[in-house]
Amino acid sequence: MTDQTHPFFALHTHGLVRIAASTPKVRTADVTFNRDAILEEARRAHDAHVDLVVYPEMCLSSYALDDLHLQTALHEAVEAALAEIVKASADLQPLLLIGAPLRHNGRIYNCALAIHRGRILGAVPKSYLPNYREFYEKRWFANGRSIVGLETQINGQTVPFGTDLIFAANDIPGFRVAVEICEDFWAPIPPSTYAALAGATVLANLSASNITIGKSDERHMLCSAHASRAVAAYVYSAAGHGESTTDMAWDGQGMIYELGELMAESERFSLEAELCIADVDCARILSERMRMQTFNDAAEQHGRPEDRFRTITFDHPVQQHDIGLIRPVRRFPFVPNRADMLDADCFEAFNIQVDGIMRRIEATSPKSLVIGISGGLDSTHALVVAAKACDRLGLPRTTIRGYTMPGFATSDGTKTNAWRLMESMGITAAEIDIRPAATRMLEDIGHPFSDGHPVYDTTFENVQAGLRTDYLFRLAGQHGGWVIGTGDLSELALGWCTYGVGDQMSHYGVNAGVPKTLIQYLIRWTVRTEQFDADCHAVLEDIVSTEISPELVPPGADGAIQSTESIIGPYELNDFFLHHVIRWGQKPSKVAFLAYHAWRDAARGQWPLAFPDEAKHSYDLPTIRHWLESFLRRFFGFSQFKRSALPNGPKVSAGGALSPRGDWRAPSDSVADVWLDELRRNVPDE
Repeated sequence: MTDQTHPFFALHTHGLVRIAASTPKVRTADVTFNRDAILEEARRAHDAHVDLVVYPEMCLSSYALDDLHLQTALHEAVEAALAEIVKASADLQPLLLIGAPLRHNGRIYNCALAIHRGRILGAVPKSYLPNYREFYEKRWFANGRSIVGLETQINGQTVPFGTDLIFAANDIPGFRVAVEICEDFWAPIPPSTYAALAGATVLANLSASNITIGKSDERHMLCSAHASRAVAAYVYSAAGHGESTTDMAWDGQGMIYELGELMAESERFSLEAELCIADVDCARILSERMRMQTFNDAAEQHGRPEDRFRTITFDHPVQQHDIGLIRPVRRFPFVPNRADMLDADCFEAFNIQVDGIMRRIEATSPKSLVIGISGGLDSTHALVVAAKACDRLGLPRTTIRGYTMPGFATSDGTKTNAWRLMESMGITAAEIDIRPAATRMLEDIGHPFSDGHPVYDTTFENVQAGLRTDYLFRLAGQHGGWVIGTGDLSELALGWCTYGVGDQMSHYGVNAGVPKTLIQYLIRWTVRTEQFDADCHAVLEDIVSTEISPELVPPGADGAIQSTESIIGPYELNDFFLHHVIRWGQKPSKVAFLAYHAWRDAARGQWPLAFPDEAKHSYDLPTIRHWLESFLRRFFGFSQFKRSALPNGPKVSAGGALSPRGDWRAPSDSVADVWLDELRRNVPDE
C-alpha cells in the first residue's frame, strides 16, 4: 500500500498516544467563562487528534479564590458547568482531566475530574494541602489521602471517588492514566508513585503552582526526576494568566516528560490559551519496566498497589491512519544532542574511553601499546584515545607503536593519512607491507587469486585482515606490550569484523562501546575543541570526510572503491536501528516507524550541533525497510558468536553495549525469523 491509510502509519499501532497540557484562558470566579474556555481547548485538542488533555488545578472555578471557595452559589455554578462540559464531551475524542471543587458529605475537596465522551469516569481528590507561606488550603478543603473505594454523586451520576483510580483505555494497551494535584508532587512520596507501581503509565498533575524566581527550574527538575524514577510519562499543567494576582502571579507552565526526557513545553506567561502537545510512547514505558527489576521489586515491597487500585476503563477511538508524529525523534541516538551541554557530554564520552585504557595500562604496565593505523575512522579514534591516555599518565607518546599495513587495495590517500596521523601524534611509527605474506598464504591454500584470477571473496579479504591482526599480536609480544583494538560497536552489531584472527580480537577493545556515528562526531569534536595541534587537526578532518571502506578489494574497472555502506547499509541508519533494538527492545515495525519520521526529510527536525550540511541525508520508507531487514538478519541471525568472544572494553553510552559480560547476553545459534516476519507483515514494502 502506498497511501497513508496503512495501519503502519498510525501512531496508535505502535503504542503511542497524543497528550496535551492545556492552559486555557481563565477569569477569577467566572465559571461560565472558564467553562467555555475549557471546551474551546477541548475542541482544539480534538481537532489535533489528542487522546488526553490535562488542565490546571481548579480551572473551572479558578484557583485563587480564598474564601469564595466556601460560597454555595459558586459550587452550584461549578456543578451546572460540569454538566454542560460532560454533555459537550460526547462528541470529542480526548479524555479530559479538569480541575474543580467538589462537595462530598459536608466537605469540599480540590479534585480532578476525568471526563470522556459524555460521562464522568471518576473524581480524584488532592492528597496534600499546602498550608504554609502563601498557601492556606486547609482553611477550605479536606484532604483526600484516605479516600479509597468510595463513590460520590455529581449531577445525579454515581462517580468513583478516591485516590485509588487509574483510567485505562480498552483499545490502546498501555494507555493507563493516574492523577495527582499540585502539592501532591512536592510530597516526599507523591501519590502517583503508587499509581505507577499499580500500572499507570501516564501521570498527570493539575497544578495552580504560583510562579516565583527559579520555580520553573524546580518544576522541571521534579518532573524529570519523577518521570525517570516512576518509569512513566509525566504531564504537568499550571494555572496561567487570568488567575487573581492579589498576592501571587501565574505563568501557565505546561510540560510533558517521558522517562526523564522533556518531550514538549508550553510558552510561559502567554496571554493566549496554550496547548502543549506531544506523542508519548506507552509501549516504551512498559518495555522499560519489563527490563528494570528494581521497579517491579518496589511494587512487591509496597504491597502490590495494583491489587488495591481501581481501574476505570473506557472505550477510546483508535487512529487508523497517518496523523503525523509530534515527538522529538533523534536521528543520532548515540550522539550528544544537548546544545548547552555538548562539550561536557563529548568530554565525558571521550574520557570514558581514555579512563578505561588508562586503568588497563596501570594494571599491566606494558612497555608498549600496539595499534594498527589504517587511515580510517576507527583506528584514528583509538589512537586519539591512546595518545590522551599517555599524556594523562605522563608516558611519552612513543610508547604507542603504530603500524600501517598496506594490502592489495590500500589507497594512496588512506596510507598517506595514516602516516600523517602517526607523525603528527609523535608516536613510534612503522610500515609493514602485508602483500607478500598474503600472496604466500593464498598460494598455500590454493586460492584462485594466486593463479592470477580476480577472485575477491571473503577468504581473499580475511587473509589480509587476519595477517594484520597476527602481525600486531606478534609485535606486541616482541615489544612487551598489548594490542589496542579498533573495532567499534556498529561493526560488532552487524558482524562486520573478522573473527578471532581479525579486527574482532585484541587485548583491549577501546572502541567496543562506541558506534560509528559517535566516533565520527567525537573526531569532529576533537578538532573543534583543539585537543591537539593544527597538523593533527588537519589530518583528522581529512580522515573523517573520507568514504568508509575496508580497502580489502581492489577498485573496479570504473575505479570505484569498495564501499562498506553500500554493502551493509548507512551507518547512521544501522546505529538508529541498533539503539532502538538493544536499548528499548522495540519490534521492527516500530523501529521502522520511528526511523521513517526521523529520516524522511532532511529539512525537518534537529541535527547535532555543527553537523556538516553535506552529510545531512534523508531516506524514504522502502530504503529504511530494506536496510532494517539487512540489519535484523545480521544482528539476530549470524553475528552473535563474534560478540560472545569480545575482548574487554568500556561501555560508553546509556544506549547500550554488546559485551556478553554487560548489557547483552544472547545465544550464538538463534535465528532472525521472528523479527524478519514481523517486519514483513507490518511495514509496507513500497
